[in-house]
Amino acid sequence: MGEVDFYGAGAPAAVDRLVTNNVLGLEDGQALYSPICRPNGGIVDDCLVYRFGDEHLRIVVNASNIEKDVAWFLDNTGDRCGVEDRSEEFGLIALQGPRAEAIWRDLAGDIATSLGVFRLADCEAAGVRCTAARTGYTGEDGYEIFCPTADAPALWDAILAAGESHGIKPCGLGARDT
Repeated sequence: MGEVDFYGAGAPAAVDRLVTNNVLGLEDGQALYSPICRPNGGIVDDCLVYRFGDEHLRIVVNASNIEKDVAWFLDNTGDRCGVEDRSEEFGLIALQGPRAEAIWRDLAGDIATSLGVFRLADCEAAGVRCTAARTGYTGEDGYEIFCPTADAPALWDAILAAGESHGIKPCGLGARDT
C-alpha cells in the first residue's frame, strides 16, 4: 500500500476536496473509506483517510497506483497544504479474520479491544512502535498496522508466532478478492 501524508492548516480542507466522503467531519484518531474522484466523476482510486490531528492526515492508496495518485494529489491540492509520499518509510501489515483481536491483544495489549472500528492509535507490539487502525473492509474484523519499513519483518514474524495457536495463515492482498 502507499502512504501519503498531508500537512498544514489547510490539510483537512484539501483532502476533503480530493475524496467524496466527509473528511472535515473526522475526529483525531478516526478514519474513513472513500473513492478519490475526478471532476467528471471518474474514479482515480479508492483509499482510506486517517486523521492524526488538526494539521496531519494520511491517505492510504493501492500500491500499484502510488505514483499516479501522488501526482493527482499534488496537481489538485495546489499550495493549500504539504503533500509527502511516505510509502517507502512504512510497512503495512493487515491482520484480519475472526481471531485477529485475540492475536493482536497478545502482542499489543488492551489497544486491541479498546480500539473502535475506523479508529487508529499509536502502540507498541513485539518491541515495535506502530500505528494500529481498525479499518479493514474485507468483511472480517481486523487491524492495519503501520510500522517503519525496517521493523516490518520482525513484526510480521511476531504476528505469525502469536497467531500460530489460533491457526493464522499468511496470504497476499489479492486473496481478499477470491
